Amino acid sequence: MVGSKLAQALSAEALGTGFLLAAVVGSGVMAGRLSGGNEALALLGNTLPTGAILIVLITMLAPFSGAHFNPAVTLVFALKRDLAPGVAAGYVLAQIAGAFVGVLAAHAMFDLPLLQMSAKVRAGSAFAFSEWVAAFGLMLTILLTLRARPEAVATSVGLYIVAAYWFTASTSFANPAVTLARAFSDTFAGIRLVDVPLFVFAQCAGVICALAVAVFLSQSEPQPAEQPLQSSESRP
Repeated sequence: MVGSKLAQALSAEALGTGFLLAAVVGSGVMAGRLSGGNEALALLGNTLPTGAILIVLITMLAPFSGAHFNPAVTLVFALKRDLAPGVAAGYVLAQIAGAFVGVLAAHAMFDLPLLQMSAKVRAGSAFAFSEWVAAFGLMLTILLTLRARPEAVATSVGLYIVAAYWFTASTSFANPAVTLARAFSDTFAGIRLVDVPLFVFAQCAGVICALAVAVFLSQSEPQPAEQPLQSSESRP
């Protein structure tokens, strides 16, 4: 990747991750203020903007960087050798930097202290397994949708995250940069810093398992959507 293209890609990763965190944290603050203590309503108010902004960000920034906004996603594309190690490292640094700027922007927009540490407990094996499931499903969605219908990746990712917010106990962080940055926001979207390493480990394990499954499933051509699955005995 030449210098100008790399600069564009890193800028897109930082910008996209920044807006993602601003949406996650900002909508969490707004939802908390407007929900009247109803946690289900607050979670819904946090979920919908997150899914929506992902669709927008992936659609507009994918041509520049692939729109990872997630070190775990970048790890998989590096393992697939679609990204050189140095470029992948640059992506991760840009994502983390963008994530922190996004958190600061959300705090500033709601007149909160810029620098915070979250006290929200998200610990235990159930949360870790939830993050494994969340990251596994996210990565599988990306890899298999890229193969089947590349133009549907943005919508598929946004919808997956909306769903995973509700079917995982952890509310689907599924992103090491998001997880680390949210440790510095003592808001609805926060997580204690001490709980971050287990989340990140589970996320990385999840995406690597998803890569293995995607490779296995991609060994043959996908069936057209309009045709029923055929057994091996019935194929000509």
